[in-house]
Amino acid sequence: MRFPLLLSVLALLPLSTSDEQVRQVLGHTAPMRATPVALSADPAVRRAGALVYLGGLRLSSEDRAFGGFSAIQVDGDRFTLLSDAGNIVRFRMGADLRPHALAYGDLPGGPGTGWRKRQRDSESLARDPATGRLWVGFENHNAIWRYDDGFAHAERQANPREMADWPVAGGPEAMVRLRSGAFLVISETARPKGKPKAREALRFAGDPTEPGSAPLRFAYVPPAGYNPVDLAELPDGRLLVLNRDFRPVGLFTAKLALADARGVKQGAVVQGREIATLAGPLLHDNFEGIAVTREGNETIAWIVSDDNSQFWEASLLLKFRLELPPEPEKGN
Repeated sequence: MRFPLLLSVLALLPLSTSDEQVRQVLGHTAPMRATPVALSADPAVRRAGALVYLGGLRLSSEDRAFGGFSAIQVDGDRFTLLSDAGNIVRFRMGADLRPHALAYGDLPGGPGTGWRKRQRDSESLARDPATGRLWVGFENHNAIWRYDDGFAHAERQANPREMADWPVAGGPEAMVRLRSGAFLVISETARPKGKPKAREALRFAGDPTEPGSAPLRFAYVPPAGYNPVDLAELPDGRLLVLNRDFRPVGLFTAKLALADARGVKQGAVVQGREIATLAGPLLHDNFEGIAVTREGNETIAWIVSDDNSQFWEASLLLKFRLELPPEPEKGN
């Protein structure tokens, strides 16, 4: 166990210092390899709680800047992966799980010059399907930036004062634009005063980068020992929240939770209800991004991982069918 333990400790150390690490930018020519992966060494195992495994890929490239994926958006057969260094990978993929029409890109603006990695620590991604506009949440600066359809240019940015005290490495890790047009943003590690098990969360009635868009505050309680890293809206309006943990033994594991923030009020506490765990002996890694789509009557969950530029981690893209437990009766 000494070797994995040493690797896990080294993975948490900056290459130089986190403030000085130079950002690597994707080129435009290196191909992307997509290798099928199994959920378990036993091919008969295809379930993790409410998740039914439909297939997955290990994504890789010779480009050293490839990977680090912290957020995902899926629109039909169009996939957008965003790394925690501002790199963008886009492709199309159907039911055959074979990516094609690959395109690389870079965020056309963000906090600072973009020379240092911490200036493009993009951790969350939301999209308006009607306009194609995109919003990115940045850690280190606790900022939200808005971009036009296709990430051609930045349009607006904001540093909400309600996020000003969020930890440098625990800021707007999870963000979603709801079908109503409202936005939810959850901090990875900021805890409300007097609620050590909860995380600070905000609900914006509209675009968080528009002037005067003051949010209401509430709290989200993840599964014990886990931190929220992304969330998506389900067809019924509930939330599917991806939560992550790291320990020297077992390394990265993830838990999915259902949460109901419909009609959330100022100061409310929203409890996550665990529905699935991705840990050994099942395939597990540093899962950071989640997206929800529909295929006919089925609800599909896509999960992507951040490889932290480490050889012992991987950029995984997994597809699951979601079989939800019934909603608990009110009052329970």
